[in-house]
Amino acid sequence: MPDAIGLFDPDRVAVVGGTDSEGSIGRAIMENLESFDGTVLPVNPKKEEVLGHTAVSSVEEIQDPIDLAVVVVPPKIAIDATRELGAQGVTNVVVITAGFGEAGSEGATREQELSKIADEYEMNLVGPNSLGVMSTPDNLNATFGPSNAIPGGLSFMSQSGAFITAVVDWAIDQGIGFNDIVSLGNKAVLDESDFIEIWESDPNTEVILGYLEGIDDGRAFIDNARSVTKETPIILVKSGRTEAGAQAASSHTGTIAGSERAYEAGLDQAGVLRAENVQELFDYAQILEGQPVPDGDGIAVICNAGGPGVMATDAIGESNYDMASFQDETLETLQDTLPEGANIYNPVDVIGDADNERFKAAIDIVLSDKNVQAAMVLASPIAVLDYETLAIDISTLQEKYETPVATALMGGERIQNPADTLREHGIPNYFDPARAVNSLDALMTYRDNTQIEYETPEPFDVDKEKVQEILETATKRSNRLGVEAMGILDAYGIETPTSEIVDSPQDARAVAAEITGDVVMKIVSPDILHKSDIGGVKVGVPESGVKDAYEDLLTRAKNYQPDARILGVQLQEMVDLDTGIETILGMNRDPQFGPLLLFGLGGIFVEILEDTTVRVAPISEREAKTMIGEIDSAPLLRGARGNDPVDETALVEAMQRLSLLVTDFPAILELDINPLVVSPDGVQAVDSRLTVDPDKL
Repeated sequence: MPDAIGLFDPDRVAVVGGTDSEGSIGRAIMENLESFDGTVLPVNPKKEEVLGHTAVSSVEEIQDPIDLAVVVVPPKIAIDATRELGAQGVTNVVVITAGFGEAGSEGATREQELSKIADEYEMNLVGPNSLGVMSTPDNLNATFGPSNAIPGGLSFMSQSGAFITAVVDWAIDQGIGFNDIVSLGNKAVLDESDFIEIWESDPNTEVILGYLEGIDDGRAFIDNARSVTKETPIILVKSGRTEAGAQAASSHTGTIAGSERAYEAGLDQAGVLRAENVQELFDYAQILEGQPVPDGDGIAVICNAGGPGVMATDAIGESNYDMASFQDETLETLQDTLPEGANIYNPVDVIGDADNERFKAAIDIVLSDKNVQAAMVLASPIAVLDYETLAIDISTLQEKYETPVATALMGGERIQNPADTLREHGIPNYFDPARAVNSLDALMTYRDNTQIEYETPEPFDVDKEKVQEILETATKRSNRLGVEAMGILDAYGIETPTSEIVDSPQDARAVAAEITGDVVMKIVSPDILHKSDIGGVKVGVPESGVKDAYEDLLTRAKNYQPDARILGVQLQEMVDLDTGIETILGMNRDPQFGPLLLFGLGGIFVEILEDTTVRVAPISEREAKTMIGEIDSAPLLRGARGNDPVDETALVEAMQRLSLLVTDFPAILELDINPLVVSPDGVQAVDSRLTVDPDKL
């Protein structure tokens, strides 16, 4: 990506389509640029001057270098103008114009042409269909929104321009400031991954916020965000949850692991905080911008009313914090300081008649306790308590002890000035104590995210050529493969029972003679994926019964689906399910994030209990272990009720090997190993099926 400093820190801005015509977007942008510290150059063939700025008639007439060009002309002209800007050496362009990818096939073609121009001239292009960009350090407002943002440390990106105008207007009233704001528009060139990379090196950006309707390249986003979040928190609101999950899928994995789960997994792996709504987005943003992360999990509550204290305690019980146990010295000092009837234990209740002196003393004592790593101050208005003084005291003590603090000074108009005072010192105030707890919890989650060491997935010795050969051969018959593709798992070192596919009763008898003990027999047909539902699986067949079983399986398959392609019958070594636990290991390829790995309880319970967890592949050893621990059935795997624990090392390796397989072969769209039997002696893939895109082989 070319140097993007000119997007938010330009000296000279050209507005292609800048005009003084009343009611036009070109005029709105010119008016918003009146406060800009640099030079504004309108490009308009019909004007010599626009709102006091000398105009040029075309891009070719621009004499001096342009750092940022804003294009607000009809689509066809916008394409030509962008090409001309590229020829002039302009590398930062914002295309306000709509009528591109959002406007049907003709618009999509125009957008592709715009992207090609940007690629040819190595442009940082925002949009099209963008509201524009803002940057408060230079008083840059290159948008057609109605308001200028106030300065602050938040950098905000949004796919919705209307959402930006509403947020900026609301934030002014709330005293919330921004550094940079960008309307992503259609993301023809620059997307969310590019902007978090831009803001990573921006010292004025303290928190990155985003409203997204989709992520174009999930893998790139994860990789970029992992680096950025070590120093700069990222908080996102992602809309379109229910629609995203509604996709057709032929496998258990595809059914369970819809796109919404891909977003949850991808954002979690990227270290990104996900807000459920706009309120949470800015609740989290304010505390992350203003407060240090806690260095422990103990939290204290100081209040002047029992009800709010109980509400806060309940919320803490559902958070990642623990109610701090005060040191003996703290309890003694509180007892000596507070009147009889006050509660000296956590939550500390200074009782309703507390004045500012008593409240301040209690906060000071509590914050000095080494067991307290975070605190909440809750207050209801009373005649002897001055909120403005309390806000100053809280701010002073927070700075003294450097302990993260959130407040809930409850009330109406009387809290406006105190809340402003707290905000000036980086302390957010919430009317609802639960919001304060949730925000402090986000602070802890961010702390935990920064402590995660991301490992490189382990390479394994595998046979890629064999997999390629199996897939090319099998997909000549069908793009849906069943047990006939078990060799793919073998090639990647995932253990499978001894098996062979035969196409005659005689061959079946001969193969059975080579397998010790009874066998499992399964119909092999790309058109019959759920074999057990039609009686297409026989378990515990002795050698003497193999011939009859073979013929019965064929009869059942033909009766169920006369036109089904029958490739034969698989004979498989019996796996003693009583000595192991049936799990599922699978993959569904998400359109945004790529291969989404799923693990959980398998067998017949997979769709009933849905005790599964997901990660975006490739995964490391640490991530595989984390997945195992996340399912509710993890105690079964680890030796519940006196049973021997399964071979978790073998399971972790199998998960990593499958992760490598689906990463190496993008042609595999869906894959199920169900069941993957795990036992104290290792793992075995008993059955599998997968869907392949032959065009990607």
